[in-house]
Amino acid sequence: MTSGNDIREFLTTRRARITPDQAGLHAYGGRRRVSGLRREEVAMLAGISVEYYTQLERGSVRGVSEDVLDVISRALQLDDVERVHLSDLVRAAKQRPIRGRHTTERVRPGVQRVLDTITESAAFVRNGRLDILSANRLGYALYSEAFANPERPVNLARFVFLDTRAREFYADWDGIADAGVGSLRAEAGRDPYDRDLADLVGELSLRSDDFRVRWAAHDVRRYRTGTQPFRHPLVGDLTLHYEALALTAEIGQTLIVYTAEPDSPSQGALNRLANWSTNQNDPRSLNPNGGDGECERSARW
Repeated sequence: MTSGNDIREFLTTRRARITPDQAGLHAYGGRRRVSGLRREEVAMLAGISVEYYTQLERGSVRGVSEDVLDVISRALQLDDVERVHLSDLVRAAKQRPIRGRHTTERVRPGVQRVLDTITESAAFVRNGRLDILSANRLGYALYSEAFANPERPVNLARFVFLDTRAREFYADWDGIADAGVGSLRAEAGRDPYDRDLADLVGELSLRSDDFRVRWAAHDVRRYRTGTQPFRHPLVGDLTLHYEALALTAEIGQTLIVYTAEPDSPSQGALNRLANWSTNQNDPRSLNPNGGDGECERSARW
């Protein structure tokens, strides 16, 4: 992951998705060879020279200010997450490259106590690479399919793209896959020198066509709030609301909490899952299929 290439590919894919009509350029230019905006059209919309924009799209960011990024973001109709991502890419390109580093992350005892006090909702803490760092008992139970493999930390991207059971577990697999890759893209912009993230992206790109196509699209996402449908092997279908809460004392760590609509079938399913989980000895190895916690997989990590 190199910042110059990422800037070029991100800006190219962003302008390719906007038609002249969408940009209000109904009669600009003659015969078109591209479906999206031309560089000169982006420059005109942003109020900058074509040469300046072309240099930026090629990864030359010396002297580029936040004001310039703002006008380009408006011209390309970037949302808030994309705008932050562009700023991250430019910041990284301005920095002197550093050697990739491995990182070891743990959940602080105080955060673990918070997790343990959440008893009626499923909750876990993950990092920007989508590693689950810790969870409460109900969180382990909800994601028991992912925790069936003993390798730690469990990585949700590997689960989604390399484990065939994920397509059954996630009722909206395509949406989850899009969001997961978009989240990894955003994290790669925030921390481009994370060696573990680069290794993860390389592994998934080699082993999953679904991941590779999505990664090449350069879409970025941030988990915030929403609903997520599951097909749990023990309690069946349930739809849960989630809130993603950034742990500001731990850069990159996020607390995800799942709740159900009161008095709904999903609430009943979550209650049954909670009752089942309380009878298990080790919440980290919860496996509704029985056995020693290992299940067959289509691919080994």
